[in-house]
Amino acid sequence: MTKTAKAPALTLTDASLRFAGKQVFGGLALTLAAGQWTCLLGPSGVGKSSLLRQLAGLVPEGGEVTGTVTADDGASLTDRIAYMAQQDLLLPWATVLENVLIGPTLRNGGPSAGDRDRARAILDQVGLADEASALPATLSGGMRQRAALARTLFEDRPIVLMDEPFSALDAITRRRLQNLAVGLLQGRTVLLVTHDPMEALRVGDVILTLTGGPAQLGAPFSPPGTAPRDEGEDALWPLHADLLRRLQANGGLAA
Repeated sequence: MTKTAKAPALTLTDASLRFAGKQVFGGLALTLAAGQWTCLLGPSGVGKSSLLRQLAGLVPEGGEVTGTVTADDGASLTDRIAYMAQQDLLLPWATVLENVLIGPTLRNGGPSAGDRDRARAILDQVGLADEASALPATLSGGMRQRAALARTLFEDRPIVLMDEPFSALDAITRRRLQNLAVGLLQGRTVLLVTHDPMEALRVGDVILTLTGGPAQLGAPFSPPGTAPRDEGEDALWPLHADLLRRLQANGGLAA
């Protein structure tokens, strides 16, 4: 990947979401530390994906959303954010390589020779060099997720927002992709939305919980050591238990 400018801190202020007449959350403030992974945990329906979409500048999927997003360097966020959804969202008629190159195809009318070389290099990093000409329907679920990760990495943005990108994978593939993402996104400002406390403990520099109704953010904390951490580390299991308690507090397990 090409070297990017220093990743900024990102702040969402006065975030509010109403859905079907119900206040899901209101007045929330969320800061993503510069160059670090922030992991956001919470039950389904609490508004995690909506927060992520607000940060990405995407149109909300129903409901009424408000909030202001700024970077600490004062620069525009245009062309500085990459977004990876829970679903791989690969175009079924396009090859793996063409899916990775969808950005320059849409923005510039087609990729350059340099774009193609860089895309192939990234596919090699994620273990898909031999599948560049394959269609998504011929790939396993894990391979499709790796292709989606390669597309995100190709965009080479300093801010990366990921919504449950590994949730549908088997345990071994999920662990490998976690490790890969941590290594390849080092120095980026990353927000990972997840339901899995251990995933957050493995990869997160900062961990937050969003629970209750209306939902509120819990106090952030940082696991010891450097990511990706080994889930067998003794220090992680008390934190895992603490995260479960946080998620159960204030009706946190309610959908």
